[in-house]
Amino acid sequence: MLGCFSAHFLIAQHPSLILTKAGVEQMRKEGVKSPLFSASLNEVQKEVDEYMAKGIKVPMPKDLAGGYTHEQHKSNFFMLQKAGVLFQVTGNEDYARYIHETLKAYALLFPTFDRHPSDRSYAPGKFFWQCLNDANWLVYVSQAYDCIYDWISEEERNDLNSKLFRPMADFLSVETPQFFNRIHNHSTWANAAVGMIGLVMDDEELIQRALYGLKSSDLRLTQVDNDGGSILQEGQQEAGFIAQIDFAFSPDGYFTEGPYYQRYAMYPFLIFAQALANKRPDLKIFEHRNGLLINAVYALLYQTNSEGEFFPINDAQKGMSIYSRELITAVSTAFHYGNKDEALLSIIADQGKVSLDDAGLEAALALEKVNVKPFVKPSIQFTDGPNGDEGGVGILRQYANEDELTLVMKYAKHGMGHGHFDQLSFLYYLNGDEIIQDYGAARWVNIEQKSGGGYLNENKTWAKQTVAHNTLVINNASQFGGNVTEADKYHGEPYLFSGTDENLMVVSAKNNQVYENTGLHRSMVMIKNPSFENPILLDLFRVTTTGQNDYDLPLLYQGQLMKTSFDFEIHESMEKLGSSDGYEHLWNEAEVPLTKGTSQVSWFNKNRFYTQSFVSTAQDKMIHARLGATDPEFNLRRDPILITRRTTTGNTLFASILEVHGAYSTVSEIATNTYSQVQQLEILRNDEQYSLVAFTHKNGESWVFAISNNDNAAEAKHEVVQNGEKFVWKGSFHLFDQSRNQK
Repeated sequence: MLGCFSAHFLIAQHPSLILTKAGVEQMRKEGVKSPLFSASLNEVQKEVDEYMAKGIKVPMPKDLAGGYTHEQHKSNFFMLQKAGVLFQVTGNEDYARYIHETLKAYALLFPTFDRHPSDRSYAPGKFFWQCLNDANWLVYVSQAYDCIYDWISEEERNDLNSKLFRPMADFLSVETPQFFNRIHNHSTWANAAVGMIGLVMDDEELIQRALYGLKSSDLRLTQVDNDGGSILQEGQQEAGFIAQIDFAFSPDGYFTEGPYYQRYAMYPFLIFAQALANKRPDLKIFEHRNGLLINAVYALLYQTNSEGEFFPINDAQKGMSIYSRELITAVSTAFHYGNKDEALLSIIADQGKVSLDDAGLEAALALEKVNVKPFVKPSIQFTDGPNGDEGGVGILRQYANEDELTLVMKYAKHGMGHGHFDQLSFLYYLNGDEIIQDYGAARWVNIEQKSGGGYLNENKTWAKQTVAHNTLVINNASQFGGNVTEADKYHGEPYLFSGTDENLMVVSAKNNQVYENTGLHRSMVMIKNPSFENPILLDLFRVTTTGQNDYDLPLLYQGQLMKTSFDFEIHESMEKLGSSDGYEHLWNEAEVPLTKGTSQVSWFNKNRFYTQSFVSTAQDKMIHARLGATDPEFNLRRDPILITRRTTTGNTLFASILEVHGAYSTVSEIATNTYSQVQQLEILRNDEQYSLVAFTHKNGESWVFAISNNDNAAEAKHEVVQNGEKFVWKGSFHLFDQSRNQK
């Protein structure tokens, strides 16, 4: 426990959670001085007034996500929270009456049924099909209740407390322990919900339960959720809100489920933290773990492309971004409770709105007084695991010709039930556009026609599978055999990360657990050189093993194929590439055996040209596959995939260079620099000690990249003689410019 609670903190006037008496007074006086705050308030007022005019609707629960009853209850909790703010700021009692009458309707409905009629969730809800949404409801409604707590009578409060709020808190916790006592984004919502209503009602038992979990729950290690994730983590001894902060994040703020779910979980993390800061300041919650919650906001912001969209690692809906309601709250909160970082104000300016609370007001007022600094996203490596020693994610960024190239490489923990079997995979962006994509999740969130808005079956059979990612598949089987429990035991091992030299950046990691008796080592290098129009991406993927194996290295490119150095044989009658592990969803459109040497494939997307040059062997073939097989309901996008297939014995190395080059204008119909500048790519050496590759520009310039495969010490000295040439360097890697004879 973080410390004893003082009794006087429990007795306070309302509102006292997110809004405070003093804060509301300042919002009334100072809010008009900020156009941004005023606009945010006016937008909410218009929205709530229109909603209230439709009358109070509290239907008997029936539908899944996207259905009428689900969406009605969801809209209710959003509007109740906003109405509470409006009542406090404007003093208009119509908002208070609306909240009170709606809550009374819920209090009448609550005892009339047990749980939602759907049985699809591992934790069936009350007003919603899953408890997660009910926890959302209580987090938001607690704020509304806090705003009218002193406005209604004691008798009315007691009635709501005993008939609605205490029963709901018990429902989410003691009656559904498999939902409440996890280390998971679901349980973060549950802990925050129970804690916030406990703070409103001054219910110490609920507050303690929220902070430290249920003391006894009879949960078993074998229990799993709908995604196959374990309810309890092996060795888990703690639960509750404090445990969520301690175990769901790494020390630098990376969330083990990935940025999409971190975004979702940040709202309950930060909103409950604000409530604790106001009512339980002795906890010093924003100082816990060296300011972990504020660091987590920065970690989220750094995991975005140039358009502010989160990298779709693990289960993720593409397009989710810093403009979401969770990030509106998160950035204002980070400014208010953090170091008043003026760079955050540029994010807030782009968002165009602020949270309607003390944090949002301070940020909005600050925005009027300063010249906004740009928010700079660095090349950065995030660690994973509570101690920062369970793999990580490397992000490299390079800038050229007003463009931003961003590489994301994953070697983190699996990510529990929302994880994908994608160790050592990568994503690659040009500004906000995916050059090499991650498929993301197979789900149409809150669209009822598509499986009630939940995860589709294809999320398990395709999106999570290894072949759906840009990483190696061995013998047509997904990593860890597609077993979530097994995958959760392991993580990648960071080998090296160097992101400070703008001309040469490297991220390298290993994993020796994903396939039995097999070692994987991937090194990705961003090279900026004036001979190339844009930085190039060198990819070295080493495999160490014994015996003969089949290797597939997918490349999930985007766009229209332009030119290849080989001639595909088109299949007039297509067949599936396999029957399991994601291959059942791939049509074999075309294939071709390759020859030894440098092979190339070029494509066009969004007015830019791309070329991958790669070292091919006589044992290789190239497959052009198309997603969409075994998909009778058309749940999957019909994306193209290039697969380099190699059958060989023993160790092997996949080496490639990816270029961004040229442009095309559909208006002028002028194309520039449409061809690759790489003449040749060659593997000079690949063994336990070193890998060396040489590449040559069409203008005759050439380079050799060398990396030590088992010594990553920055001060280590290396000397290699290859083909009569001596290469000497210090550190784990080096790029030799052969044209300038730099050895």
